[in-house]
Amino acid sequence: MRIGELARRTSVSERSLRYYEKQGLMTAERTPGGHREYPEGAVDRVIRIQELFAAGLCSEKIAQLLPCMRDADGGPSRRANSQLVSDLTTERKRINRMIDDLLRSRDVLDEVIATASETGEPPAP
Repeated sequence: MRIGELARRTSVSERSLRYYEKQGLMTAERTPGGHREYPEGAVDRVIRIQELFAAGLCSEKIAQLLPCMRDADGGPSRRANSQLVSDLTTERKRINRMIDDLLRSRDVLDEVIATASETGEPPAP
């Protein structure tokens, strides 16, 4: 599939797809005319990359991690080395701290909303 179709199917910009390729996160064949041609499995790969970016991982870490993960197409997987496992454990702890912070923020908002609802007045700015 061409880059435009992959972008449409994954809701990721063509610019981002070219960036992923430049960073070694995915590859594309080239047609005789020089156009990128992606396999069907690229859809799953892009979704996986987006999930890892959303988790806060940088492209360098994602490039190290992707070969250790199975894509939905059942592609090969290799074991992560001890340094990558250590780095990912650190990332997981960071994500857990962010979740805890967000939960505390939500609790504060819930209190403000509840208080404002009781008085019928909107909260002060």
